[in-house]
Amino acid sequence: MKRIRCPKCENYITFDEKKYKDGQSLVFVCPSCGKQFGIRIGLSKLVNVRKEDNPEADVESFRFGYLTVIENVFHFKQIIPLCLGMNVIGRHMKGYVINCPIETVDPSVDLTHCRIMVRKAKNGHFKYLLSDGPSNTGTFVGTEILGDREKRVIHDGTIFTLGATSIILHEPAYSEEK
Repeated sequence: MKRIRCPKCENYITFDEKKYKDGQSLVFVCPSCGKQFGIRIGLSKLVNVRKEDNPEADVESFRFGYLTVIENVFHFKQIIPLCLGMNVIGRHMKGYVINCPIETVDPSVDLTHCRIMVRKAKNGHFKYLLSDGPSNTGTFVGTEILGDREKRVIHDGTIFTLGATSIILHEPAYSEEK
């Protein structure tokens, strides 16, 4: 099953995408607001390669690690690859460009909520520094809120929270040959 979002009220509509072919156009009427809109079946321009959906996904996309956005009432599960350097994490909004957008209707997630700086350490592994955006609701690591201008080193499996949205950091698998 696939979920799409109404462009007017952002209500989710579920349909079975397996009944349609790539490139096929569909028209929906939102049951909440009555807005009529169309979509084309195929890959989303926003959502990056989903590691779980495609086990043969390009490993290069995940070589600096990735984030798993845990599904809740505001959004579905998402996998977001990280890049070397600054990764700005926030709520997706049409026309507003950030490199780690989360598709959500969670009002407590700001457009630029937090940042993760990915740097290569001397041992060849990566170092991840999390800092708040600054945001209106704060960024929590476990139960601790990050202070203004505070940077926190996070590691594989660290769970951090933006509003009602929880995210898990995953470091890349390192080869034993290095």
